[in-house]
Amino acid sequence: MTRFDFTPYRRSTVGFDRLFDLLENQGRGQGSSDNFPPFNIERRGEDSYRITVAVAGFRAEDLDITAQQNLLVIQGRKRDEHSAGEMLHVGIANRGFERRFELADFVRVENAELADGLLLIDLVREVPEAMRPKKIQLAGQRKLEVVQGEGEQSNAA
Repeated sequence: MTRFDFTPYRRSTVGFDRLFDLLENQGRGQGSSDNFPPFNIERRGEDSYRITVAVAGFRAEDLDITAQQNLLVIQGRKRDEHSAGEMLHVGIANRGFERRFELADFVRVENAELADGLLLIDLVREVPEAMRPKKIQLAGQRKLEVVQGEGEQSNAA
């Protein structure tokens, strides 16, 4: 696997340490390498997203969703079920899981629902008004005005 060196970017940026650490950790394989359960991430609008997790066989009381700052953790606890008969083949996963999603700043969970074996989690990004970009006027600077030159006046005559 190719290793990326983020040192040049770290020298010329301020406040992106968390992002570079996240990228380096994912590159080292320290992130979740287990692909269970499968999931989709969908962008539904400029500031809205949906995570869909396939959790067939799990009931609402088997699932635990925790939103911390910049982290969403989904845990599934599989209950012990004993079949009345003898199982000849077990192909349906009967195990618990933990899936973690790193969230950007100002992203929060808006809604979560379980329907047809799919866990749907809606996320929205709400940047506070104080954090939105603003135009800054320089103190003591005059506004530019259009000046009519002498050449323009003589051409009009």
